[in-house]
Amino acid sequence: MTITSNGIEQEQERVVPVMPADWIPGPRQGEWTYEMYAALPDDGKRYEVVQGVLMMSPAPETPHQGIIQRISSYLDARIFTPRLGLVFTGPIDVVLSTRTTVQPDVLVVLKEHVKRVQPKRIIGVPDLAVEVISPSSATYDRLVKYSVYERAGVPEYWLVNANEQSIEVFVLHEGQYRSLGTFQGEQPLQSNIVPGAGVSPSEFFDWSGGLL
Repeated sequence: MTITSNGIEQEQERVVPVMPADWIPGPRQGEWTYEMYAALPDDGKRYEVVQGVLMMSPAPETPHQGIIQRISSYLDARIFTPRLGLVFTGPIDVVLSTRTTVQPDVLVVLKEHVKRVQPKRIIGVPDLAVEVISPSSATYDRLVKYSVYERAGVPEYWLVNANEQSIEVFVLHEGQYRSLGTFQGEQPLQSNIVPGAGVSPSEFFDWSGGLL
């Protein structure tokens, strides 16, 4: 804790990283399945299972959620409105395998794959997964999630960096991701999944509309 000049105590900001949830009662790490994960009581935390390891993410920050909303609105207009597919925002379970269940920040399932969408979860890969990097998730999103999505065969992955106001787009090519580029400012965003002229990434990062 720190004490300000007017005597009011304020808690210092502390970055809590995504981490293995070793304190949660259950199977040994490495042995978690979707069924075990789904049976957890709702404690307000966000969990995922990566190769049988139960992971916990801290609550997202306000800019993180604002950017997600802007991206979701854009994808709704390009994907859902013309009935090309469905757009979801997290938390929503995506079961990639028996021991890997993730919750992308935003995802797209194209209409030819809508049978993957079940009442309680999505079973199988989304056509597009979007993760917004926060201070707590930078390494997790860039390394772990990247590897998970690549290995599962997710066709396209957007890695959104709020601090740098950039979006790197990865597309699957012969089982491995290759980058279409890192887009900033007014550069048109390229995508193999989203049709039409590319949006300027700057539109996503103006999440408060000047109200803050």
